[in-house]
Amino acid sequence: MASVFPPGPIDLHTHSSASDGTETPAKLVRAAAEAGLGTVAITDHDSTAGWESASAEARRAGIALIPGMELSTRRGRASIHMLAYLFDPNSAGLVAESARIRSARLTRAEDMVQAIAADYDLSWDDVLAQTQDGATVGRPHIADALVAKGHSLTRSDAFAGILHWRAGYYLPHYAPDPLTGVELIVAAGGVPVIAHPATRGRDGVVSEGELSRLVDAGLFGLEIDHRENTEDGKARLRELAAKFDLAVTGSSDYHGEGKPNRLAENQTSPEVLERLVERSTGWKPVLPD
Repeated sequence: MASVFPPGPIDLHTHSSASDGTETPAKLVRAAAEAGLGTVAITDHDSTAGWESASAEARRAGIALIPGMELSTRRGRASIHMLAYLFDPNSAGLVAESARIRSARLTRAEDMVQAIAADYDLSWDDVLAQTQDGATVGRPHIADALVAKGHSLTRSDAFAGILHWRAGYYLPHYAPDPLTGVELIVAAGGVPVIAHPATRGRDGVVSEGELSRLVDAGLFGLEIDHRENTEDGKARLRELAAKFDLAVTGSSDYHGEGKPNRLAENQTSPEVLERLVERSTGWKPVLPD
């Protein structure tokens, strides 16, 4: 049976100005269409605020859209992001938890700015000037403010310097544990995939025991083809994906001008996309008119 999705590369991890990307949701979708993608997912941090305008633009632009979110979770001091696809955005549990996370992000950001301001010329208004209405305010906006004030050269430079935990200004924020995250996504009819699980290399990959529990709770896949996963980490992830029969995705983690990541620099296969859609019960892909 022929696919309902337009031909072209599939990129399942991008960010708009609804979180920490630099392009509006509509502009993000237009950029994906102009880059020749057939399907793109919008996965803003802990937010579905960009779904409506992104969906409208996808229908006009002739590209398929997978509405999603990148849900923050935490295991101890380690941040583990959970990509959630095609879930019900009105699911009470997920709505409440993502709101709690966004509130914690905001408080953390304010506290970090206060600490940085003791040593650098930086104010909360400087950070707000780098955001758009409805955005999930966080460290990327602090980074942009540091660049605007001349304290850092680029967003990446800010993260490697002033915003690095070794600099002393970093503060954690509340997030649920990964198992709770998977359970919330599945309860909302969504499909969970662990985002870039090997940024800290092979030794930083989730353990087999924890992965087994996540699989039992409904984990669908691992985002393996991502520029921040190390090569040894990718090899380990492929071993785990084969052992637990997990889908393998590839994505850009595009943020517009906020990061060097380019659309479709890593891609997901059409077969995995079809499996993902079949697994979901909370929302439907947005297809071109």
